[in-house]
Amino acid sequence: MSVEASRRALLTGAAAAAVVAATATGARAGTADTGGSGAGPVVRTTAGLVGGDVAGRTAVFRGVPYAEPPVGRLRFASPRPPRPWRGVRDAIRFAAPSYQSALPGSSEDSLYANVWTPDTGGRRPVLVYVHGGGWFLGAGSQDVYDGERLADRGDLVVVTFNYRLGALGWGSHPDLADPETGSHANWGLQDQVALLHWVRANARAFGGDPDNITLAGTSAGGASTWQLSLMPELRSTVRRIVPISAAHAWAPALALTAQDSVRAYERLAGALGTSVAGLRDADAARIKAAWEAAFTGSPELRPLGSGREYRGPVVDGRWVRGYDHELPTPRVPVLSVHAATEGSFFTGPASPSPSPAPTDEAQLHASVRACLLKGTPDVPAELVERCMSHYRAAALAEGLPADPLTLWTEIWGDSFFRGPVIRFAERHARTGSTPVYVTEFAHPVRAPHFGTPHEATSKFLFGTHRLPGQAPVFGDGPLERTVSDTFIDLVASFARTGVPAAPAAPAVPVFAPGRASALILGGPGVARVAELPKQRQLRFWDEAGWGPRI
Repeated sequence: MSVEASRRALLTGAAAAAVVAATATGARAGTADTGGSGAGPVVRTTAGLVGGDVAGRTAVFRGVPYAEPPVGRLRFASPRPPRPWRGVRDAIRFAAPSYQSALPGSSEDSLYANVWTPDTGGRRPVLVYVHGGGWFLGAGSQDVYDGERLADRGDLVVVTFNYRLGALGWGSHPDLADPETGSHANWGLQDQVALLHWVRANARAFGGDPDNITLAGTSAGGASTWQLSLMPELRSTVRRIVPISAAHAWAPALALTAQDSVRAYERLAGALGTSVAGLRDADAARIKAAWEAAFTGSPELRPLGSGREYRGPVVDGRWVRGYDHELPTPRVPVLSVHAATEGSFFTGPASPSPSPAPTDEAQLHASVRACLLKGTPDVPAELVERCMSHYRAAALAEGLPADPLTLWTEIWGDSFFRGPVIRFAERHARTGSTPVYVTEFAHPVRAPHFGTPHEATSKFLFGTHRLPGQAPVFGDGPLERTVSDTFIDLVASFARTGVPAAPAAPAVPVFAPGRASALILGGPGVARVAELPKQRQLRFWDEAGWGPRI
């Protein structure tokens, strides 16, 4: 029997055995309290039986509760374990995204996980992926995070999930203290902790190894992987991390200060005619609208000085003891990934916040100033000119384009993503007790898009670049499929052994700053080891006094 046939037989056999077991205990599919189709695999979680589906060569369980819905009295509360149910609960449809403006059908009742597994038997590495979206949008159910290809090729159990977003997920106010836990902040991060506890408790049911959990995520999700790895209560749970284009939070750019967070909720309550504690009973749509209105327009014109680009984790002394640059580096192995042109996600044709591309010096000056304003309330003209001159000189020295759009793009991406990601990797290489591997994802997208934008990585990690809605931008030829397979192989081997490796890639060395020790992934050669490119550009941020010192 071929490997593929054996795998299909094992998957079908495990599903049949689970159905028999469920029937023997009186939890027959189709007659249970929560329904159940009986057509797919069934596993027993800590809260009850769930019936999933078959996707290709994997079993998939969608919309599995990992916490009680955070509604009513549980709005702004720490997550509670899911309530047990009788019978077989259907897990064949995704749950609603967490409440937001970007995705239709979103809901406060959103704390659900999705699991893909090659087989419900065995003890495979588990890869938990945290979606990005600036802490205010996104969902683990988005088609770009479909885990079928990653689970199948990587022979992994892949978990995606939702967590609370926006005003309902990321902030802090003592009047919102949970009467049971005392916590009053970072509810979305608390959800992520609860998810990891749930994964460890249920990994074996899905064919995973509870002692081998790797945490990955992109952008805001990449920042979460780093923060979660620093939590003492998760040291025995998170084995390794794969932060991808991590949006390492810092105030005033990517987080509210604790003081501003208090003021933000008080202003929000005032706008809705209630107290801060009364926000638990306020209309969710009004909360979202008032919160978003407070953070629109130029940071110069807003009532609060922080949260100038995004409103991520707030330092509360419990869930966030400090921002990443203020805390030690993680004690787990790190596979750090960034995109070659992070900024083209924000300056290109698909930007989440479109603004006209600069075409001359005056427009470039205005664009760069707007970028720098995201991180400080005071941007003197001299700082803008120095930034432009530095990036132009660096580009000319390296034979790179120096037109206004390219310079703006590089400044945007380096200031918030590529620069901090590389500096954190260098710090880990110098001071960490575990290995750090660095990958620059450099596969170009198609015109009119350009470079290798922020979040291009997820399409290749999940193999969803080939979807009809993604292929026109990211490609679906033989080269793209090889690049995707190589990315999957690297992450899967890292999750399995702690060392990234792939048949189509050279041996990946432990990262050593200043040496040819980074893997450049993408392009005609697929993968090569080299020194990180565009290092001259980053020296500006080391000397400018803008942003955190890493």
